[in-house]
Amino acid sequence: MKAVVQRVKRSAVWIGKELNSKIDTGILILIGVHEEDTESDADFLADKCAALRIFDDGNGKMNLSVKDIDGSAMVVSQFTLYGDARKGNRPNYMRAAKPELAERLYAYFVGRLENSLGKGRVVTGIFREMMDVELVNDGPVTIIIETREHD
Repeated sequence: MKAVVQRVKRSAVWIGKELNSKIDTGILILIGVHEEDTESDADFLADKCAALRIFDDGNGKMNLSVKDIDGSAMVVSQFTLYGDARKGNRPNYMRAAKPELAERLYAYFVGRLENSLGKGRVVTGIFREMMDVELVNDGPVTIIIETREHD
C-alpha cells in the first residue's frame, strides 16, 4: 500500500456539487492499494499514519501525531498512486489492485485508523467515485509512505 499523507488546516471532498465530507486540522491520506497487498499492509500503514509525528509541539518541533493533537483524518482512495509512467506518456495501472481487493483493504484501513483515532475522527471519500478533493496544506508538509517495495 502507498499513502500520500498531507498535514492540513482543512480538507473537503465534493462529489458533483454535493459536499461529501470535511475535516479541519488533521491529515489527508490519499491511499493506493497494490495487487499484492494484504491486511498486514493496511495495519502497518494505518498505524503509521496515526502515529506519524508531523505536527508542531510547543517548541515548534514536529513531535506530535494527529492522535496527539486530537485531529481528524480524511481518507481518499487513489488507485493512480500505482500508475507506472516509466514508459510512454500514458500511465499503466496494471499493478494497482482490482476494485474488489482495493475496496476491501481500503475499508479495512479506514476501520483500523478509526480504531486508533476514535469514532468520528475519520471521514472518507466514496470509493470509485469522481471526487473533487479540496485542501489547505499546512506547512506544506507532505509525506509518502509505502508498506513495501514492489516491482
